[in-house]
Amino acid sequence: MKYLLFIGLFLVSSLSYSQNPLSAKIDKKAKEIEADMIKWRRHLHENPELSNREFNTAKYIAAHLKTLGLKVDEGMAITGVVAVLETGKPGPIIGLRADTDGLPVKERVDLPFASKATGDYKGEMVPVMHACGHDTHVAILMATASVLTEIKKDLKGKVVFVFQPAEEGAPAGEEGGAALMIKEGIFEKYGIEVFFGLHISSNIDVNTLSYKTGGIMAAQDVLYIKIKGKQTHGSRPWAGVDPITTAAQVIIGLQTIISRQTDLTKEAAVISIGKISGGVRNNIIPEELEMFGTIRTLDVGMQQIIHDKIKLTVEKIAESQGAEAVVTIGDGYPVTKNDVTLVKKMLNTMEYTAGENNVRVIPASTGAEDFSFFAEKVPALYFFLGGKPLNVATVDSPPHHTPDFYIDESGMLLGVRTFCNLVVDFGK
Repeated sequence: MKYLLFIGLFLVSSLSYSQNPLSAKIDKKAKEIEADMIKWRRHLHENPELSNREFNTAKYIAAHLKTLGLKVDEGMAITGVVAVLETGKPGPIIGLRADTDGLPVKERVDLPFASKATGDYKGEMVPVMHACGHDTHVAILMATASVLTEIKKDLKGKVVFVFQPAEEGAPAGEEGGAALMIKEGIFEKYGIEVFFGLHISSNIDVNTLSYKTGGIMAAQDVLYIKIKGKQTHGSRPWAGVDPITTAAQVIIGLQTIISRQTDLTKEAAVISIGKISGGVRNNIIPEELEMFGTIRTLDVGMQQIIHDKIKLTVEKIAESQGAEAVVTIGDGYPVTKNDVTLVKKMLNTMEYTAGENNVRVIPASTGAEDFSFFAEKVPALYFFLGGKPLNVATVDSPPHHTPDFYIDESGMLLGVRTFCNLVVDFGK
């Protein structure tokens, strides 16, 4: 009896980590296209474009997809590209997403394909760089489309390849990104029932996958504060109301909302002021001052409480100084949530694709991601793909959105294999 029980447990264990019959074929075809994928990535890296201005990027993507014989739609959300792989057999409609935009960052990495591109950002010509890895996301999804098209006869349902612009945020006065794709009817038009997305990371070991059930990335809200005082000469501050010293106290007060008034054992939260604008001369205390910041939360209930506390804290500090404060909190991105059932269903796929020891559960990130809008509509799984060279310590790896951002291209192959296996296994 004990022997039979052991055999039963062994079989269950073996089945729980079984690979799909197509995984070997996927591995072979992914390896065959790896050199092309790296070439595509390098072209994109050398020619980045800012949010809602990814016109040449979109043309480059669409041209490749058309060579695969896919139905390709261009122009959704201004520069989005969507392609559909129809298998002709009943099955799920699976969405795979890559974001396409670069950032207003000047590249410092010494690469033969380093970006020298420029673009218009808030009325100024600035350097542009793929400083968040979106070039790798695009190349990975282009390669995924190639592999899945080659094994089309073995698939079921439909696969929708979504190349989404403006993940970093549309320019002022414009709409963009996932929210605009939804507004323009991406779910109604293509019938997507489940979404998978990935993000390469310069801080996570190459050839690993990282995930979290539930909220994996934070909600992002935009914070704007105007402090109105009374202008006076810098030598006679008592004759006016100083919005600058008021702002200094406001910043400290905002931090105590997090450190002293928020239950951080529940979820993380952050309030950061990134820009202060006010004054014209060293000896004039200005009439007013503007502050711009970001709020990051991982729990909807905490999000509302923190918003309320921000308004109360800022207004009361300003009042205590004889100033007036106007607080505006604009909607950003919601929490990026991984569907619990979907994570359980696809964990085996991730483990056999990367190797069980190379799939890791991570804490939630206070970064934000507009894939969250897709994840509000259908079950979704969003995960991180390691891109840090193994010979670089995590503490020394350049963060995203910085001039020294660097990715080990050898990790991209795992992204293709994972996307392909997720499609096959979900469609079983």
